[in-house]
Amino acid sequence: MTEFILVVDDNPTNLSVLTQALKSAGFKVRVAVDGESAIEQVEYDQPALILLDVQMPGIDGFETCIQLKSNPSTYDIPIIFMTALADKESKLKGLSLGAVDYITKPFEQEEVLARVNVHLKLRSLTKTLEEKNSLLYQLNEGLEQRVAERTAELKKAQIQMIQQEKLSSLGELVAGVAHEINNPISFISSNIEPAKQYVSDMTKILQLYQKHYPQPVPEIEKESDAVDLEFALEDLPKILDSMKLGSERIQNISNSLRNFSRSDITTRIPVNLHEGIDSTLLILRHRMKACGNQPEIKVIKQYGNLPLVTCYPGQMNQVFMNIFANAIDVLQDSNWSSHSQSEPGMANEKETPVDQLPITNYQLPTIKICTEVIAKNNAIIRIADNGSGMTEEVKQRIFEPMFTTKTVGKGTGLGLSICRQIIEEKHGGNLSCISAPGEGTEFVIEIPLG
Repeated sequence: MTEFILVVDDNPTNLSVLTQALKSAGFKVRVAVDGESAIEQVEYDQPALILLDVQMPGIDGFETCIQLKSNPSTYDIPIIFMTALADKESKLKGLSLGAVDYITKPFEQEEVLARVNVHLKLRSLTKTLEEKNSLLYQLNEGLEQRVAERTAELKKAQIQMIQQEKLSSLGELVAGVAHEINNPISFISSNIEPAKQYVSDMTKILQLYQKHYPQPVPEIEKESDAVDLEFALEDLPKILDSMKLGSERIQNISNSLRNFSRSDITTRIPVNLHEGIDSTLLILRHRMKACGNQPEIKVIKQYGNLPLVTCYPGQMNQVFMNIFANAIDVLQDSNWSSHSQSEPGMANEKETPVDQLPITNYQLPTIKICTEVIAKNNAIIRIADNGSGMTEEVKQRIFEPMFTTKTVGKGTGLGLSICRQIIEEKHGGNLSCISAPGEGTEFVIEIPLG
């Protein structure tokens, strides 16, 4: 039976665009204009993948997905939602119902083809894994070790593909955003200084007029009073200074985005790891601000004198992103309302500087980053949080692929597995975790300097 892709959309234009793009890429395509007909088609001929519109007459895409996932014969067909809804809740809802991805309208042809290819490859790998497992488990006990090795290889290949796709897509997205920001903000910032000079020149001329013609005609005097000319002349330079400060802030963000992505670097180069950490924190800064009953997450940096470290900078930034994002999730899920709002460790302040206290001494959500060079000529990065910590059972499994303690739709269980692969296999280092219930969590990254 020939495999095909089923496109479900009530919009003829969308169907035409997607069908043409997929056929041009060599895929066989069938179409359905609503959820009911899509379910009927799938029941008698199953596609390799479904592109499913969210908003349709009759049953919408969410309900269609629910019915397909509740049917044992169709539950494993990958579903990619197509939606014009950009809100986070709609995306999370689709993923929680069992969809593997989503595409935002209007479509970008290259993005659609890239996502379709990725999930078809993943489905092929999964089928291959299931078939191999089914075959190997029928053999005698002497082949059990080979089954485990083959399974590990397939999982590793799957994780590597996901890692490469995520890193490439994220890098291209971040670098593109940084580029788009840089051009207009450069135009604004480069024109602020000339504008300030023009304002200064015009202010001098107005002041000369006021000096030599102290009694203007009634019409000018009336208009000057109406616009409050004196205040405007005083406030305009301040406005320009604020604009300059804001443009510099945006330029810093743009530089941090470009530093974070580093997607064009495919070889190991000497880099400043502190810059990568700072760029990642800047990108995540919005998640650490106070919101409702959730207090602001404090970040404490104790940077040592690290030399340049030879590494893959984009991949190292991905490790920092995963660890920081996990720490933020844990801290946001913790209840801080009953904690004291006083500064941490005040009783010990005379003996120990506040920023050098153990992470458990902090009574507000805190992430602490320490870096140093140890005798083995390795760089050490410690990232600790004062969240709820982990049980020994959970700690032993956190680096396993697909293992997660997060709710459905919030975590894939691949982040820390990918982190360990990057640190240990790509850089010859070591990634470990120190944690206990109520004692917070610390991740320790150790990589060679060269």
